[in-house]
Amino acid sequence: MSSHTVESTTLETSDGVKLRTRLFKSNDDEVKDKLVIVLVHPYSVLGGCQALLKGIAIGLAEKGYRAVTFDMRGAGRSTGRPSLTGFSEIKDVIAVCKWVCENLSTDRICWWVLLQFDGKKVKMFDGHFMERKKAMLFAVFVPIYLYNHVSAPIAGSAVDEIKEVVGYVSLGYPFGMMASILFGRHHKAILQSPKPKLFVMGTRDGFTSVKQLQNKLRSASGRIETHLIEGAGHFQMEGPVYDTQMVNLILTFIASL
Repeated sequence: MSSHTVESTTLETSDGVKLRTRLFKSNDDEVKDKLVIVLVHPYSVLGGCQALLKGIAIGLAEKGYRAVTFDMRGAGRSTGRPSLTGFSEIKDVIAVCKWVCENLSTDRICWWVLLQFDGKKVKMFDGHFMERKKAMLFAVFVPIYLYNHVSAPIAGSAVDEIKEVVGYVSLGYPFGMMASILFGRHHKAILQSPKPKLFVMGTRDGFTSVKQLQNKLRSASGRIETHLIEGAGHFQMEGPVYDTQMVNLILTFIASL
């Protein structure tokens, strides 16, 4: 018998695009920590879709957390067309976050890009706003495709657009020269955000070197953490072999906030 359940729904963005969304949760009646994790999938133009996040979403659900995945515009069963630079997709991330806040009863939200959250209410990790019964949102992002780690930049651009977001995790963020041609305009938003950030990257990424990552993060605001996976390439971290490790990294970062 499965230890988790999956619920599907369709929500609409501010510009009328319909997004196919899934909620993964434990079969247990009690929600652990009332935290929701929103996962943002890899670049739609190169085939990214929420199915790639299934392993991580299940892993989080089996740990007692709620995880939300969705197909961005033009991917899977969502309507609309994907954009080359990812700016239209920012509306998708914001729409899903708002849906979570309005429909999932919780006190915290978490994003993973891949990206994650929780529902209707928003509280800060320090507990100062507990009486407001609000939810906390934490952003995390996974590796995107060749030259196009677009989901990480997309979600990063949305972080400060949603007050409920309290953190960000990026897997394989595209800081390299080639990727920056398309997505460089997204860099400023996440680097200047005061919210806690974790950047995960393989030492053999191929599109962003360890030195490039370190140089970019020197100018970043707020709390910054990095985690290097020795010998891992850009596409390897997208595979199921790394799902468990990614789940553990996300949960460890959440626990540290």
